[in-house]
Amino acid sequence: MASSIYTKTGDDGTTGLFHGGRVSKADAIVDAYGAVDELTAVLGVARAACPDADLAADLLALQRELFVVGADLATHPERRDKLEDGVSRVSPAMVAALEARIDAEITARPLRPVFIVPGSHPTEAALDLARTVARRAERCAIAASERGAHVSDDARRYLNRLSDLLFVLARRAAGDEEPTSRG
Repeated sequence: MASSIYTKTGDDGTTGLFHGGRVSKADAIVDAYGAVDELTAVLGVARAACPDADLAADLLALQRELFVVGADLATHPERRDKLEDGVSRVSPAMVAALEARIDAEITARPLRPVFIVPGSHPTEAALDLARTVARRAERCAIAASERGAHVSDDARRYLNRLSDLLFVLARRAAGDEEPTSRG
């Protein structure tokens, strides 16, 4: 007999947490890690459209890191001691690595002081979409925290820096084809 993808345990409107426990599917923390899941998928769209092998590899690495962010957010708050930095818990080193990457990208391609209109290239458009989803994931994580859910400072910082990195990566993907609000 083949295994089934459906368990029916969520039919009551709840979902399981990492390391046990259940919460309502309407819980704010589910919105937060759901937005992270969506972001992972949008980065997959960007990667699938990406002709730059190095950038595609970077996007895959970010997708894998988002699994860490999702695990960090989805863990039962009383069982966080089971988490491992960089595997299931966002670490300060992960945030620092994003900051270093942002700095390197801006050094290589200084930002222009104009508003950029998304859509000059499929990869750029998908990265701009990913940036907006990252911002939403960050807002959802903050809302969950304000409602009493455990959201680590490092997970929140990671989402904030990731949206900044996605902005500069979108500029890189657009190259010189960026339409601006002035042109």
